[in-house]
Amino acid sequence: MEFACSHVVCNWRPDGVGVPPIKNHYDNSVTDKHQDVAPPLPPRRHRKPRRSSLPLPPVPAFHPLMGPPLSLPPPVPPRVDKLEGESRLKANVNVISLSIGKLVDISQASAQESSQSPVVCGKCSAAWSCLSSIQGNVWVCEFCGCENDSVKSAAVGQSSGLHGDEIYLPNHCDDDYQNLEDTLVVFCVDISGSMSVTTEVPSSSGSPVYISRLESIQDALQGALSSLLQLSPRRRVALVTFNDEVVIYGDGTSTPLTLRDWALVDYDHIWKEGVAYNIPHCIAETFHQLVQRVKDLREDGATCLGPAALASVAMASRYPGSKVILCTDGRANIGLGEMELSPSFSSSSLTQYFYRQLALQAVDSGVIISVMTFEGTDCRLADVGRLADTTGGRVNMVSISSVAKVIQSATVDNVLATGVTATLFASDGVYFPFEDQNNHKLLIEIGNVTRGLEITVQFAVKPESTEVFLQKDTLPFQLQLSFKTRDQQKVTRIITEQRPVATCSGVCAGGLNTAVLGVHCAQLCASLTMEGRVQEAQRQLKAQQDLLNQISKQRPIEKEESIYGNWMDTMTTICDDITAESKTLSDEAAKVMYQMKRASSTNNNSSTSHIQKKTIGRKKKAVLEAM
Repeated sequence: MEFACSHVVCNWRPDGVGVPPIKNHYDNSVTDKHQDVAPPLPPRRHRKPRRSSLPLPPVPAFHPLMGPPLSLPPPVPPRVDKLEGESRLKANVNVISLSIGKLVDISQASAQESSQSPVVCGKCSAAWSCLSSIQGNVWVCEFCGCENDSVKSAAVGQSSGLHGDEIYLPNHCDDDYQNLEDTLVVFCVDISGSMSVTTEVPSSSGSPVYISRLESIQDALQGALSSLLQLSPRRRVALVTFNDEVVIYGDGTSTPLTLRDWALVDYDHIWKEGVAYNIPHCIAETFHQLVQRVKDLREDGATCLGPAALASVAMASRYPGSKVILCTDGRANIGLGEMELSPSFSSSSLTQYFYRQLALQAVDSGVIISVMTFEGTDCRLADVGRLADTTGGRVNMVSISSVAKVIQSATVDNVLATGVTATLFASDGVYFPFEDQNNHKLLIEIGNVTRGLEITVQFAVKPESTEVFLQKDTLPFQLQLSFKTRDQQKVTRIITEQRPVATCSGVCAGGLNTAVLGVHCAQLCASLTMEGRVQEAQRQLKAQQDLLNQISKQRPIEKEESIYGNWMDTMTTICDDITAESKTLSDEAAKVMYQMKRASSTNNNSSTSHIQKKTIGRKKKAVLEAM
């Protein structure tokens, strides 16, 4: 974790990397605890020096015969912290970076392991840690101040120090053991009439060759099936198609199941049918049947995307860690999740509710959904993309030539953990801006975790707690991570650290961790924009851009830091293009926003390869939907 505290200056990353300070109201400058008290006055001649803390003698009343009274020295102005002549930091640099992808990989962890359950505070549920101690048979919680009795046994085996890392592994498991390859990949493919649109592609003969969208999907699927056969022959693979109806082919060996008419608007019925559809064979046994099913596909009809996605998730829910790869080129226009060209408020709300509900159900089932659309189409990616964003999947916009590469990449088995939740604890008096819980405890429902996942959170100090924190040298922080491994083992990992408190005078802008701050800016502003809080996103962008300019005055900007500047430029362009009359984000803008929400400092090159300044040059009209 990486911290940068307001009145606490720190960047804390659980994997051992450090970051910057706490600042309230997004102002990094932290006033010294003696700020409001003038410095002692020098002693006057012929007078006995006084302690500056004693009250000054009363001023003698003016008397005409005595002349005017001696004038007192002018008051000393309050002390203000400055950063070597620079103005105070306007951006909140108190940021925690959680490298979730690394933390759920317990095979590489050097933490202490225990089969017992952690001892937790009766009030806030913070765990006993290396920072805890017993005084008079009572443990006073470091985070909320609650007095806990009967915790003597907790001290046994606990190490002391400023950093603690414990992994709790229960002896029993509620679920059956699952083979790592015993998961399902569902290809959910659009075969509506618009999939017949063709594009010219290069050919070896030099004469024009045209290939349709469906043909590009068919070629890509055959390649993906061949790759799965070679790399993961024991994995299950299923095929689902949709146009006016949903057809579940499964592994290609059974009679297809068709859902049409009234069934396309019955959520429970579709879920029940999908769960009941059996996938008994692995790709090694069904490869030829699936390839033939793919070759026989023909495009025609409308687009019932919602029911097809629901049926696919239901099938995959039987195997936690499974994936659904949704390929489409158009807007859903029949069945659940239907999107009208000019949606009314009621229909738009129902559409958003459906995709949110389906995404949450996929998370609960340990299913990851990836969404792939074609360039130049309009499928309301702002809504459909929620399926990928919430479940940990990918949002891609492809050309005919890149379809195979994207589908191949989406099939890679990179799921590390499911059912992941993170609970972050700070001292009472700290809060987390932009979060619903306005207290020192933050619960984050993550769901599925893949490699490289990084989550950032900023924190600040409540005004009434500022003076108290300025009297302290350090503050405690704790992360509790609960999840299931791929073999269904339940794990709780608890990391506790104590971070120093510093005023702004102790922090130089040139020494801030721009990797953490840049990723946080991208993630936060993208989330605010998708929620409709465009003005707040613009304010945050302006503050971060000013901070980057301030850093550049103190030291040269490194190459990776310029990438974060490009992110901010891209975000600024999209936010500036949003108009008051607009109701939905364009697919191009939505794709960028979802990529920004998945930004990572550990993989900045690949995560920004598709977010370049060419996005700014296009100036695609970005519209925002009230959510």
